Amino acid sequence: MSSPVRPPVPRAWPVAAAVLLAAGLGACRADRVATTGSTYPIDVRTRHPIVLADADRTLDVFPTGIGHIDPRQRADIEAFLVEYRRYGRGILLIELPRGVSPALAGPVERTGASIRRLAAEMGVPAGGVRVAAYPIANPTLASPLRLTFQRMQAKVADKCGLWPRDLGASDLRSNWSNEPTWNLGCAMQSNVAAQVADPIDLVRGRPEGRLDTVQRTRDLGQLREGKDPSTQWRQDGQTKVSSEVKSQ
Repeated sequence: MSSPVRPPVPRAWPVAAAVLLAAGLGACRADRVATTGSTYPIDVRTRHPIVLADADRTLDVFPTGIGHIDPRQRADIEAFLVEYRRYGRGILLIELPRGVSPALAGPVERTGASIRRLAAEMGVPAGGVRVAAYPIANPTLASPLRLTFQRMQAKVADKCGLWPRDLGASDLRSNWSNEPTWNLGCAMQSNVAAQVADPIDLVRGRPEGRLDTVQRTRDLGQLREGKDPSTQWRQDGQTKVSSEVKSQ
């Protein structure tokens, strides 16, 4: 009597069991992965990078009693307009305060007209100037005329004064890491960005200027004659810097 024939076992079952076993082992190891290194950048240039972005440049002009522009304000406006013509993007916006006392309404309008005339004299086209009004909160306070344009400026990408970690003894891992605080160096980066005259200097250097033809010809002539063309610094042997400083 022959034994009953059993159905063949599908070959896919061992493969599926192996896959499930590997997935289970991987899940057990997922929580054991060790993170090494710093959790945030150590270099201040990486934590607080200086970026180039368009931002507003503003100048407040306070109207006088009769509405003319005094010499100090004229110098400020001229420097502002020179910067606008050199670096400005878009239009030049002149905002007049709205809601001032009746005694200042006339001087505000005359000051605005004087600014527009000065802009035209300095080569700013009429189509590049727009006049608008802004409401004031307190009529008793001095309300200036505000000149605004956009230009590319250097600034810190993030905001200073942020403390993502407590400086106190709250996290042993942070206390023992010997890493600088997040806000360290942000003020320095902001000062560097504010002092840059041309933001492009942070991207690339400037080309060399024109050569001094007269000095170059003189140096080449001295070299042909076998002379040293370098500058000869002469100092009196009887005079010392220390003695001059003490005598001041």
